[in-house]
Amino acid sequence: MKTFGLVGWSGSGKTTLMVKLLPELIGRGLSVSTMKHTHHDVDIDRPGKDSYEHRRAGAREVMLASGSRWSLVHELGAESEPDLDSLVARMTPVDLLLVEGFKRQGHDKIEIHRPVLGQEFLYLQDENIVAIASDAPVRDVSLPVLDLHDVSGIGEFIIKHCGLKAAGSHG
Repeated sequence: MKTFGLVGWSGSGKTTLMVKLLPELIGRGLSVSTMKHTHHDVDIDRPGKDSYEHRRAGAREVMLASGSRWSLVHELGAESEPDLDSLVARMTPVDLLLVEGFKRQGHDKIEIHRPVLGQEFLYLQDENIVAIASDAPVRDVSLPVLDLHDVSGIGEFIIKHCGLKAAGSHG
């Protein structure tokens, strides 16, 4: 399974790009899953729900299942936060796993950069960033610079970079 990431500072547009890339890549015949890292506590449950009560009572994992989807909540307890490879190993294989965040992990990534935010480039500290996607011209960058608004072009870059074959790929 190919893994490719989108990284950037908060507010740069990672999620917006991810949501636009998904139909673009899926429309080209690829099976795509996503993974998102957050620095906040994740809780998809609510107090009063049975599954929440299961966890509160000490269950290490709680699976919710229905006719349309299932989810698994795993309590880390005293365990360290798992790395990207450990999490990827738990996922069903697809053509492409798009990862939002996990900027300190060793997978290839595009940096979403908006000059108006005034943040420094992440690629200067991360050799796994292979391109920059920006909404404005950037100068003196040693990587390919992609137009953040050209979702088709960014999708094409990812497909080529990952060595994927997709319906409708140009080249």
